[in-house]
Amino acid sequence: MTSPDTSRGDREKVVSKLPSWLRQELKVRAVQYGLDMQDAVETGITTWRALGSNLTPIDTSGAESFSTFLPADLWNGFRDDCKSRGVSFTQGLAQSVQVWLDNHPAPAIKRPAIVRRIIVCNQKGGVGKTAITAGTGEALAENPAALVPVRVSKHFAALLEDDESNEGNDPLALEDLPGLGQRVLLVDFDPQGHLTKQLGNEPLPMEGDSLTNHMAGDAKGELRDLIVPIDDDRFGDNLRLLPACTDAFLLDVRLASVRAREASLERALSPIESDYDVILVDCPPSLGLSMDAASYYGRRRPQEVPGNSGVLIVVQAEDSSADAYGLLTSQIEDMRSDLALDIDYLGLVVNHYDARRGYIATSSLQSWMDIKDPRVVGVIGDLKEQKEAVRAKRPLLAYAPRCDQSVALRALAREISK
Repeated sequence: MTSPDTSRGDREKVVSKLPSWLRQELKVRAVQYGLDMQDAVETGITTWRALGSNLTPIDTSGAESFSTFLPADLWNGFRDDCKSRGVSFTQGLAQSVQVWLDNHPAPAIKRPAIVRRIIVCNQKGGVGKTAITAGTGEALAENPAALVPVRVSKHFAALLEDDESNEGNDPLALEDLPGLGQRVLLVDFDPQGHLTKQLGNEPLPMEGDSLTNHMAGDAKGELRDLIVPIDDDRFGDNLRLLPACTDAFLLDVRLASVRAREASLERALSPIESDYDVILVDCPPSLGLSMDAASYYGRRRPQEVPGNSGVLIVVQAEDSSADAYGLLTSQIEDMRSDLALDIDYLGLVVNHYDARRGYIATSSLQSWMDIKDPRVVGVIGDLKEQKEAVRAKRPLLAYAPRCDQSVALRALAREISK
């Protein structure tokens, strides 16, 4: 069945059927190659016709309605070829789509040359560092063979009620894009263990091994043996967690007697770095030796490009966050100066934002955006889904994959991955 469509030139709307699994694979692959589905189908049909012989039949049971736009002469010739080869339109279309998929394999995931190390921090507690660590890691790990909704607009100033600089640019516009497919390790570096518990795991027992022991030079086994998977089809085998242990409350005391203590986190994690593309460290609200070790771990290494690793600072749109931000950046600048380190700021994330709170919220957000270096790379709303996911002990992007917070976290993950 066809119908003309003058808005698409000499193309006609073609209505046929296609198995849902094949349609989904076509949709994802077309996005991966930056093509419209109709162009992929057109190329597939052209290739199929040129083969001049039947291919292995495809199981089209349960095929559902599928429409696209094709040049009229191509569709007419395709119908004639299907008839001469003794196959139905549905079978011919399925074979054509499969031919295109075979000729356009899924692009390889881009892996960093040096493992990315993202240090999520702020000296102030309660700003949502754990939620940002988990959500960013989840967004980086999502299945690349599935499409996920991403907020297209990066003009966060449009969220300000009185901002006119983004007129005509819809900050709520979404686009379905393939997951990033990165191999991600979440490190719960906070003795309170919020990240561990939120993802449905228990902190490591005090009498066993822990990250603290490895940093203090008292390891009882392999650090790799402490890591647990976050099981969910959305992430495949890409997302893992190094749980917290309450012995981290003693970390600063134990590090006081450790040689080159600023490098203790790097010495502990280096044996497992080759297993991952990205390691995110959820830091405690502290300015002690543990924060020094985390900052050192996020420094730019030799031959590492700027912005591959660094510090991601989580703040809120209120005044006390600004005070804590000043203390944290002073410590980082001291590390930079004292040890001659290159520590990159990956950006600021304004969390728990709600414009309905009035002038304090909107003016504070504007103040953060005025800083420019580090710049605001994400604005995450204060919505109920995150709290519900914590109660359910599930990853937010699995619990509510299409909620505004999930969409914004995907934008954040992409923004810091440029």
